[in-house]
Amino acid sequence: MSRRIFKLPPLPARPDDGHKGTFGRVLVIGGNGEMIGAPVLAGASAFRSGAGLVQIATPKAILLHALSVEPELIGLSLPASKKKWDEATAKADAIVVGPGLGQLDEAKKLIDAVLKLDKPLVIDADALNILSTRKSWPKAVVARCVLTPHPGEMQRLGKLFGKTDQSQSPEDRIDTATRAARAFQQIVVLKGSRTVVTDGDRFYINTTGDSSLSKAGTGDVLTGICATLLAQSLDPFDAACIAVWVHGKAGEFAGQKHTPRSTTARDIVDSISKAFVDYERTFGKTV
Repeated sequence: MSRRIFKLPPLPARPDDGHKGTFGRVLVIGGNGEMIGAPVLAGASAFRSGAGLVQIATPKAILLHALSVEPELIGLSLPASKKKWDEATAKADAIVVGPGLGQLDEAKKLIDAVLKLDKPLVIDADALNILSTRKSWPKAVVARCVLTPHPGEMQRLGKLFGKTDQSQSPEDRIDTATRAARAFQQIVVLKGSRTVVTDGDRFYINTTGDSSLSKAGTGDVLTGICATLLAQSLDPFDAACIAVWVHGKAGEFAGQKHTPRSTTARDIVDSISKAFVDYERTFGKTV
């Protein structure tokens, strides 16, 4: 039986003499002609969460548009040469794949490539949907993954671990996430009201968040927070737990300012800093 976790760990240290290389480099792989905003939101969220450097890998046709929205980002045009791809992935401390990626053959190749990397990896959105079309979870996965499915994506993934009949009761959500984590041997974040985070042995039920999060793009914000914590060498389970707490609290703060009805994903990005302050008050200072 899995064990429930209540107390979360402190945030990673942030020394005063640190520089942009100290605080982690995140690579976000995603985007297509109809989904420019998804990887940009993930990148902006990573910056707001404390990453020192964030690179966005997206199709050449939309890269300049993406960089104009978030000029702090470093760009990588897809498809990339082997030299540029190897350089970007080697430099990254953590990688995100999936936001706005689409499900064409090129996207499938990208997913296979990143799963072979010895890196912390957040798998979200279209990357999850592509994996759910396969007969089984890929063998010999080297990446240390955090999967972030919403209920619909988890329903599709269910056939890979033998659970297609899923309900949204609290007990069944815990069971579903735990079985997926054990089958895939990865961290699973089952999003929704009271998000469940599990490594198959432990589980955490998040207590922050409200309907302010019920907008397109908010999942991309979560991936950026999680990737930054992974890039700063946190244990993947701890990083996922902290990320969902901070994400939910940022949603609450954005909702207080704009009302839950009118809050957007960008508003939540802007509230991340306040959420981190509240996290420190709740769980202690960094160590």
